[in-house]
Amino acid sequence: MTQLDVRPAAEDTARDVTDVRGKGLGKGSVGLVGSAVIGVSTVAPVYCLTSTLGSTAGEVGVQMPAVFLAGFLPMLLVAFAYRELNKAVPDCGTSFTWTVKAFGPRIGWMCGWGLVIATIIVLSNLAGVATSYFWLLAGEITGSPSIAALDDNKLVHIATCLTLIAVATAISYRGMTATKGVQYTLVGLQLVVLAVFVAMALQKASAGSFDTGLDFSWEWMNPFAVESMAAFTAGLSLSIFMYWGWDACLATNEETTGSAKTPGRASLIAMVVLVGSYLATGIAAQMAVGSGDKGLGLANPETSDNVFAALAGPVMGPALGILLFIAVLASAAASLQTTFIPVARTVLAMSAYEALPPAYAKVHPKFKTPGRATVMAGVATGAFYTVMTLVSENVLTDTIFALGLMICFYYSLTAFACAWYFRAELRRSARDLFFKGVFPLLGGILLAAVFLKTLVDMWDPAYGSGSTVLGVGSVFVIGVGLLVLGLGVMLVTERRSPAFFRGEVLTKSTPALVVED
Repeated sequence: MTQLDVRPAAEDTARDVTDVRGKGLGKGSVGLVGSAVIGVSTVAPVYCLTSTLGSTAGEVGVQMPAVFLAGFLPMLLVAFAYRELNKAVPDCGTSFTWTVKAFGPRIGWMCGWGLVIATIIVLSNLAGVATSYFWLLAGEITGSPSIAALDDNKLVHIATCLTLIAVATAISYRGMTATKGVQYTLVGLQLVVLAVFVAMALQKASAGSFDTGLDFSWEWMNPFAVESMAAFTAGLSLSIFMYWGWDACLATNEETTGSAKTPGRASLIAMVVLVGSYLATGIAAQMAVGSGDKGLGLANPETSDNVFAALAGPVMGPALGILLFIAVLASAAASLQTTFIPVARTVLAMSAYEALPPAYAKVHPKFKTPGRATVMAGVATGAFYTVMTLVSENVLTDTIFALGLMICFYYSLTAFACAWYFRAELRRSARDLFFKGVFPLLGGILLAAVFLKTLVDMWDPAYGSGSTVLGVGSVFVIGVGLLVLGLGVMLVTERRSPAFFRGEVLTKSTPALVVED
């Protein structure tokens, strides 16, 4: 295999990363705007808002905007870690590659496992949401409740879901150019419809259209006003989930123009767009209908899992309300497609470095994409969703709740990897101290704290759907079980690929300092 050109930028330190391998991906396929769009799309802001606005309000009440900001902080700190690591080692394996180079093959392999499993869970959930909104929108357009009710038919739902997964897989398979073209349209639609919703919600609030509406207060921005630490942690976990996916910008680093700098900048742009969208929508919705559990209140248990379905008509009217349904469908469909990017490229990198079977290291000769890894991700997603749906809706729900554990797991490892990898440089300048050390370390500590607190809370059967396994909450069993499964797979892989686990393929190295020009 050819080595990737990893010559440092003029202002950066030269590094010994000669073990980083080129994968044959299509170079120069994505620019700054395209990379940022992919980051926003993978997060799926409209989908995240409709599925978590109500749940977050139910946990923390009117402090929902404050919790959105609190969730943004560790994500921002970790984004700095991704940016600095990408400048030094622009590799599509991202978290996997970086943690291997910082901590060695076993921790790096488990970090890659966490990313892959989290992505498969998200892909299955996105496909399910897109399917539900497809039939809901079809019912709205035709005015036929019987068509909308087709989503309740399990066989129809699964068949539609598998079709959407197949289409998304096919688009991702054809390369970044096809992906980018679709995403500009779908992300633009989402942000425009969100802006219209915010404007109309504020208009309804000023007119006092709903009895449950509230006057804006700066107290909403105070995270210390949340009633309990348990409520704050639960809300924070939901908030962190709402930002998950921005790192897709980094997974395309080998296909991005200016691979050392552009992906990091794109991730920060995506984060700013996301936090602005979440704050504006959360505040406007809370002013319009309040955060209570009655009527149109965001925390009403009958509508909290799908807020926009309840608010579309009352806030935007019948005609424009359909646009909100379209936006949710577009959001889920767009994210379904782009979320294949990080998982396929992580699997590609793990295979290229002999941490997975070599078959997944193959890149399509025409499309320059990890074709086999993309198809594998699509098949795994379809199989996972089908099995979980047929087994139990509660199991599927609890799997989604366990997602936060996986996200905190691999994000915190990546943040710690940044501080450790650059430890020899932290005294070089104030910038290096903060952006390579202090900020990533703080972000990692915050996410590790959420990981541990969530782990404790998950033990309680009341967490999630309320299902239990031998008296233990099923969310805990699923979350910990997936990590234990990863350990088992790693041990099997180690017997087949001993060179990687001996540290002979991707080396555990510390960058050597040199005198700058």
